[in-house]
Amino acid sequence: MALSARSLIRQGSALSLLTLASRVLGLLREMTKAALLGTSALSDAFSVAFLIPNLFRRLFAEGSIAAAFIPTFKEYLLENDRAAIREFLSCICTFLTFFVSLAVIAGIMLAPLLVPIFSMEAFDETVFLTRLMFPFLAFISLAAFFQGILNSVNVFAPSGLAPILLNLAAILCAYALSPLTANPARAMAVGILIGGVLEAAIQFPFVLKQGYRFAFTGLRRAIRNRGTRRVLALIGPTIVGMAAYQLNDLVSTALAGRAGAGVVSSLQYSLRLQELILGVFAVSIGTVLLPDLADHAKRGRWEAYNERLLQGIHIIALITVPVTFFSLAQGETLIRLLFQTRRFNEESVRLTLSAFRCHMPGLFFIALNRILAPAFYAQSDSASPTLAGLLSFGVNILLAALLAGPLRGAGIALALSLSSAVNTGLLLIFLRRNARIVLALPSALGYTLKLSLFSCAALIPVRLIRPAVTPLFAGQGRLIAQGLPLLLTLIPFAAVGVALLIITGDPQVRALIGLFRKKASRP
Repeated sequence: MALSARSLIRQGSALSLLTLASRVLGLLREMTKAALLGTSALSDAFSVAFLIPNLFRRLFAEGSIAAAFIPTFKEYLLENDRAAIREFLSCICTFLTFFVSLAVIAGIMLAPLLVPIFSMEAFDETVFLTRLMFPFLAFISLAAFFQGILNSVNVFAPSGLAPILLNLAAILCAYALSPLTANPARAMAVGILIGGVLEAAIQFPFVLKQGYRFAFTGLRRAIRNRGTRRVLALIGPTIVGMAAYQLNDLVSTALAGRAGAGVVSSLQYSLRLQELILGVFAVSIGTVLLPDLADHAKRGRWEAYNERLLQGIHIIALITVPVTFFSLAQGETLIRLLFQTRRFNEESVRLTLSAFRCHMPGLFFIALNRILAPAFYAQSDSASPTLAGLLSFGVNILLAALLAGPLRGAGIALALSLSSAVNTGLLLIFLRRNARIVLALPSALGYTLKLSLFSCAALIPVRLIRPAVTPLFAGQGRLIAQGLPLLLTLIPFAAVGVALLIITGDPQVRALIGLFRKKASRP
């Protein structure tokens, strides 16, 4: 079991480092937005305009690739018929390009009908930005297609590198083009579009390097291909589930738009902090797990499948539980350090902190869902996570509608956290319907409880040190006044937590130490 955990850590480490760089740059992108736009109506306009093509991106690209393309492509790889593989890839590329192009054209034309849903103050600017960024969908869908090919053959680095280019393009364009455009939001929108092109362009050479060739073919031929039909059969329930999940975002954002100026942006800033951790670890582990689980499922190695899945859950708990406790304790300091500059004022801090405190308790469940969903996709079962998504969608919308009035952005954030917990519970229940999957839930729950207790113990020195160190650096500039107290409390928190894990012989920590020792012993 330790060897498998070691293998999972090793496979995910390179991707996690690249994803860390991407998420840090994503955070810098949000810091750039905070500096140039704050929580103004223009900032809300950019957030909504970027949200709309992102919705379709997740429908056509990321979710579909994970749920349908990778398991189907794995079957072709096991058959090892190069001609059939080329035909399948050509048909998928043709099908994807045709329908995504239609979506882009429709999105540009219908933008004036979509934007009123969100009650934007800057209506005309939101429409303009939506039209400007909608072609991003086409390029990012191709990027997801290339990523699916590479991840199926356990090549993960290019897909980790691609978002780095997106964030770099957005940041550089925001500063370089702002003097040349009507406002900074338009400059950032141009950067997003350029970044989408770069995400696809950086991965394509790696696809060719792996020896995969494909070309456009007739649409009728593409639809008749057995692999395409297999993907469509799997993708149907997934699109329904993803549509429900994205409708969550739409309805939540619409409710936030009605809750007052700045609420939409504050929710986006809070989510960016949450996603920094979620993206670095949960997405990386989930990305590595899916091809591995799919391989075990196709070969009928269910014991290895169960062990791998449990290890993924333990690793997610090891990361997200301590981060949640520390973030809740130091949320205000973290927000001031990262965002408070120029147009990001005290009201912006207050709005973002209220959302952040309600978003963070859901981190563990959202991360766990990123691990549990691939467990279904690996079995070519997209219906179960779809049903879970639909039910949790209903919970989220109901709670958001009830809580948005009295709690504003915090209520919408809390609704997301609670519905994510419901989604996790449903996925675990559905997973048990497969008699071949025996997931040791008591072990997972006990491990999570242990980490929670350890995190509470590690917060004791934080509570003692923070009142003493914070006044020492007051008035010294944002980086020093907020950064040094954060660092000086993080060090004892991490030290106590790691010490408790080592003393209790934590298996994941042992696997990680063994991995580093193995690397150190290499000549």
